[in-house]
Amino acid sequence: MCFTFVNAQNIAWQSASFEVVKSNYKTFKTTQYAHVFSNSKNNIVRLAPELDGLRGIELPLDSYKNGTNAPLKLKFKENAQLLIGVFQEKENKDYLQIAPADKAKLVLENGLTVMGLPPVNVYAIAFAKGTHTILPNSKGLFVVLGVVKSNQNLVYRNAEFPDGKLWNPTFIVEGFSDEKPLFEIIGGENKPVIDEGFPGTEGIQGGFEGGRVVKVGDTYHMFPTERAGEKGVEMYYDRVKTKIGHWTSKDAIHWKRESTILQASGTYAVTEDDNPMNDRRAAIWSYMPVFSKKENKWYGYYLAYTVHKEIEPNHSFGRIWRCESTVAGIDGIAGPYKDIGIIMEPGLDSQPWEGRQGVASFFPYPVGDKYFGFYSGAYPFASWADYPKKSGKGWFVALAESNSLEGPWTRLNKGLEPIKTIHPMFVENPIVSQLPNGLYIAIFDGGPDGWGHHLPNMMGYSLSKDGVNWSEAHYWPIETKVDKWWDIMRTPLCLIPEGNDVYTIVYNAIDLKKRFHPTGMVKLKLNREVMEQRLKELK
Repeated sequence: MCFTFVNAQNIAWQSASFEVVKSNYKTFKTTQYAHVFSNSKNNIVRLAPELDGLRGIELPLDSYKNGTNAPLKLKFKENAQLLIGVFQEKENKDYLQIAPADKAKLVLENGLTVMGLPPVNVYAIAFAKGTHTILPNSKGLFVVLGVVKSNQNLVYRNAEFPDGKLWNPTFIVEGFSDEKPLFEIIGGENKPVIDEGFPGTEGIQGGFEGGRVVKVGDTYHMFPTERAGEKGVEMYYDRVKTKIGHWTSKDAIHWKRESTILQASGTYAVTEDDNPMNDRRAAIWSYMPVFSKKENKWYGYYLAYTVHKEIEPNHSFGRIWRCESTVAGIDGIAGPYKDIGIIMEPGLDSQPWEGRQGVASFFPYPVGDKYFGFYSGAYPFASWADYPKKSGKGWFVALAESNSLEGPWTRLNKGLEPIKTIHPMFVENPIVSQLPNGLYIAIFDGGPDGWGHHLPNMMGYSLSKDGVNWSEAHYWPIETKVDKWWDIMRTPLCLIPEGNDVYTIVYNAIDLKKRFHPTGMVKLKLNREVMEQRLKELK
C-alpha cells in the first residue's frame, strides 16, 4: 500500500462566497503585492501559501486607524470562517486588539508581511450563514484576508514572516494601488533569453548586469556589462574582471555576440584611498550608447572603477568616460570606439553622499537646448571625516548639466543633495526617454529584496514634466504575467517603443542557484489615458 503525504502549509485554503453589505469597499485577490487598504501604499510583500488566492476587503486605512469607520457588514452565503490579519503592536490604539469576546482563533502566526506595518497574526472567526456586523465593538486597523468554508481544517503554524516595518518607506506597485497603472504587463519570455551555456557566453562566468539596449532599424543592439571573471578564480572576481560586449538580435529573444567593446584590467588597488597609484580601470560597467545627431556618430558613456580586494564596496571611486565610434552615422553603432576622456569623477565638487563608490553611473538626455545627466553615488559617507573606508548604505542619483553631449558637465546645484523624490534610498542605473505626450520617463533598478536589503526587488520608473523634477517611483511586478525564474531583479536596459503603444524591456536578474546572472525580456503596453492624467498631475 502506498501513502501520499501532503504538506498542509503548501495548500491554499478553500474560499467561501460572501458579499459586502451596503458599502463601496472594494475586494482584492489575496496574493503577493495585493493592495490591502484604500488611500494607502501598504501592500503585501510576504504571504503564507494557505492564504493565496482568497478574496479580501480593501478597508480605508485612516478611518480604521482613528476609529471613525462605519461598521463592516458581510453576508455569508454559507457557514464560514472569516480570516483577519491583526497587527502585533500591543497597546497601540491604531491597531485592533483581539479580545476573548471576539472568539477569534489564531491560525497563522506571522502569516504575512504588509509593507511599512507591524507583524501580522492571522485569526479565524466563525460565522453562521447570514448577514453579520464584523467586530462591532472593536476599534483599530486590521486586514480582511478572506473567507473560507466552515469545514476547512485550519492547521496552526508560525510562518515566520518578518516585520513589515523593515520595508520603509512604502512604495507603489503598478496595478496594485488606488491608481490606474500606466503600463500593463502583457507578457514576455518565461525563461532567460541569454543564460549560461548559450552561444556567445563562453568565458563569461558571472553573466550580465547593466548597460543599455537600443534599436537601430530592425536590429536590437545590446551593450551589457559581462561579469567575465577568470577560470579557477572565485566568483567575487566576476565583478572585477569585466567586459563590455556588443550583442545583436532581431526579436530581443535570440541574441548573437558580435564583439568586445571594452575590457577591464581586473587589477586590485594597492592603497585604500583614491590614489593614482591604483589602476582606475580595474572594473568597467554601465556602458550607455547615445547617438549625437549634431556630430552624426555614436558616443559611449561608461564607468571605470578602482577595485579594492578587502574594503566594501570593492568597486570604488568611479569615473565616467566618454568614447566615440570611429564609424560615422547611425549604422556605426558597432564601432570600433576610441576613448575621448573622463567627463565626471570624484573631485572638489563631490559631496559625501556620493560615497566610496561614486561616481557610479551616468546617463545623458536632452531637455530643450540643454542636456542633463543622471549621475549616481553609493555607500555614502556621513561626512568627509569618514573618507575613505567608513561608508554607509544607500544608492542615490542626482543631476549634472551641460550645453552639449561632449560636456563639460557640472553637478546641478553643486550636488549638495541627491534626488529623493523617486525613492529615498535606492535608485540605480536610470535610463531616460520620452513618452508620446512628451513626459520624460526614467527606468531604473529598484533595489534587491535580498542580501539583507528590504527593497522593491522590481524594476521601477519615475516621470518628469520638465526633465529635472522627478515623481515618486512606481514598480513593475512582471512576475504576475511572466514565470518568475529569478530571485533578485536587477537592471532594465531599455524601454523601446514597438508601435501600438507596446514597449520592450530587456533586463538582467539573478537566479541564486547559479553563478551566472541571466538576461530576460518582457513586453508592456502603455495606457494613453493614464499617461495624459499623469501629465496633468505633475507640476
